Amino acid sequence: MIQLVNEIQTQANVVYVLGAEQNTLEFPNVEWLSTFVEEFLKSKKESDFVKMSNQYFFFVKENADLEKMRLAGYAIRTQLDVKADNLTVVGSTDAALALTEGIALSNYQFLKYFKDAAEKSYALKQIQLKGAFDAKIISDLNHTIKAVYWARTMVNEPVSFLTAEQLAKEIELLGQEAHFDVKVLDKAKIEDLKMGGLIAVNKGSIDPPTFTIMEYKPANAINSKPVVLVGKGVVYDTGGLSLKPTPSSMDLMKSDMGGAACMAGTIYAAALNKMNVHIIGLIPATDNRPGGNAYTPGDVITMYDGTTVEVLNTDAEGRMILGDAIAYANQYEPELIIDAATLTGAALMVAGDRASCLMGNASDEVLAALVKSGFAVHERLALLPFWDDYKEQVKSSIADLKNIGGRNAGTITAGKFLEHFAKYPYVHIDIAGPAFTEAPQNYKGHGGTGTGIRTLVHFLANYKGL
Repeated sequence: MIQLVNEIQTQANVVYVLGAEQNTLEFPNVEWLSTFVEEFLKSKKESDFVKMSNQYFFFVKENADLEKMRLAGYAIRTQLDVKADNLTVVGSTDAALALTEGIALSNYQFLKYFKDAAEKSYALKQIQLKGAFDAKIISDLNHTIKAVYWARTMVNEPVSFLTAEQLAKEIELLGQEAHFDVKVLDKAKIEDLKMGGLIAVNKGSIDPPTFTIMEYKPANAINSKPVVLVGKGVVYDTGGLSLKPTPSSMDLMKSDMGGAACMAGTIYAAALNKMNVHIIGLIPATDNRPGGNAYTPGDVITMYDGTTVEVLNTDAEGRMILGDAIAYANQYEPELIIDAATLTGAALMVAGDRASCLMGNASDEVLAALVKSGFAVHERLALLPFWDDYKEQVKSSIADLKNIGGRNAGTITAGKFLEHFAKYPYVHIDIAGPAFTEAPQNYKGHGGTGTGIRTLVHFLANYKGL
């Protein structure tokens, strides 16, 4: 991760962020290097590097656009040798910090299943930062990056390892480390609670479901009622009897628990950072398979709160398990309910992989704060209309609701379906677009991205209560 230092080690690989403070930077006393820097500053290049023996010197022009600095950090990671075991960033500006963040996020690898993992593994384990930064800022950033790493790993793990029960165990380990409470409800308890949506989706699987409850409650919490975070935990989605095609669809569906990874990772970071916000997390988890007793199109399911749902497509399973979890959240009388889910393919039609889709009935101030946080960390949120007109599309002729709303506005109608279960201010974030990459994509990596964590950590760090 990132370590604050006061000196540059001899033979260190160094990144110099050149801007207003560049005259105070300590360059090696090498004449040709000084000439190189002078020519670079006169050029139109935003960054450049030179290698002297086994030592790298990177130079990056300061940019007020912090995302460009993060991307410059990614470029440095790609240029740095795999076996380079040290790197020091020199600079004291927000730009230097963003660049360092970009390097750290780019340093993630998922190599568990490679035979030659040791050869592929980056030797760089710690990035040194020589600059005038508050230690708390660096500590908080490290914890957030650590949470993103964890979420990426969870999304990258196949269902052959990450069953619903295993996901619950992984979250329990987070609780033990960061000192927040974790309670896991097993299949028998889920059935006792009559969580009909979660039970129905699980019927086609031989693996049992879980319902994980997390609680982080600091003594100095600013909110008298909690913020509840709900994450979709479909550890693998075949589509059930409404079977998905395989290429670029079912083959990617280990990622369908990205919402669960996001919310558990957010609480993990909040606890490590000792935020003063009371947070509860709810993770309904199962796989969705077409086993012998799978739920079917045409079924009518009674949800946890008694709502009846006509199932028209078993591949609209995420809203079934989230509906139960959101209804369960009402017992806490929360200030705010936020869910995150890889919920609809329609979200990619709206915003592609460039943004998540945001909607809800929470106040304009809450929605604006989330949008602001998304821009701050470049996990952008596209705010969609959430008018009550859309409710008509999820009304059933034989039950209270139906689980699909038709071709038009599919992302919004999925949100309106979920809103039905929330009795308190509610926000829905569809992260289907940016949650998983099929090819390497800058510092977000290849595979699970951990999207949403940095946004929600920023939002909660600035949260003032309602």
